[in-house]
Amino acid sequence: MDLALFPGLIAFENRLRKVWKHLSKQASRQGISCFRCYDHDLPEAPFAIEWYDGVVHAAEYKRRHGMDDETHAEWLKTAGAVIASVLGLEQTQVFMKMRQRKAGRLGQYEKFGTERVERIVPEGGLNFIINLSDYLDTGLFLDHRITRGMVRDAAKGLRVLNLFCYTGSFSVYAAAGGAAEVTSVDMSRTYIHWAKRNMQYNKLFRPEAHDFIQDNVLEWLKGVPRERYDLIVCDPPTFSNSKRMEAEWDVQRDHVALLKNLLRILSPAGSIFFSNNYRGFQLERDAIPATHVKDITAATTPFDFTGKLHRSCFFIQA
Repeated sequence: MDLALFPGLIAFENRLRKVWKHLSKQASRQGISCFRCYDHDLPEAPFAIEWYDGVVHAAEYKRRHGMDDETHAEWLKTAGAVIASVLGLEQTQVFMKMRQRKAGRLGQYEKFGTERVERIVPEGGLNFIINLSDYLDTGLFLDHRITRGMVRDAAKGLRVLNLFCYTGSFSVYAAAGGAAEVTSVDMSRTYIHWAKRNMQYNKLFRPEAHDFIQDNVLEWLKGVPRERYDLIVCDPPTFSNSKRMEAEWDVQRDHVALLKNLLRILSPAGSIFFSNNYRGFQLERDAIPATHVKDITAATTPFDFTGKLHRSCFFIQA
């Protein structure tokens, strides 16, 4: 590993070593095995690096780096070697990706390959299937670790709905918390299957109580009867112009209509966890016919995302 060729990586190595020492200690004290240990701390090393119980997912944010393809490939390989060295891993245990810097989670459906390098990782006494090779994201959003715990704590005996459910981590937590039933809805067949696998792997799946639905969430909601659910988790994309949707989606423009629909299908004593990743999102509180709305963004921000989290999270009661 010759860092003389890329002097910017020397500062990166020093910074990563410092933050790893600090964050890994915090994670160990809290019994956390999966956490983000670096997020674009230095402009010359624009990575989001996440530790998953002994393997690493490192995504480079796309930028104008001024290198030709061959030089950039060598730079990326050297950066991977730095990460492996600092974190005490073999380089084969570091999975490198390149991501666009986009608002929200639009890239989560983008497929990179078909290697299907999967691992089972623990969180909160449960286990989740992650994919380190094929997609932009691994299948477990670490920034919602605390929110998932809140859902588990609130779910006992309730009818739970998880919208835009992705790989179903909220659904698994709700089932583990004793939910009477859990319905998970997502447009992607891949992620609905993944969500069901997560439920099955945790030995929680009950066909009479757990429903996994592949559908356009906004269209599917139209057919849901009033007061059908007691607890709703909703983490929509920031933008979407999918061909499978009738109209373009914009969370800032359209969130009021969505929340009114969710309140329609919520039981009188029900509650909603509503989150999104749009930077600068402003909840139109006066337009939402709810008795109680609380911004829980700070309360749901884990230690490894402090000062670097750009999502919002709200707790809404009917």
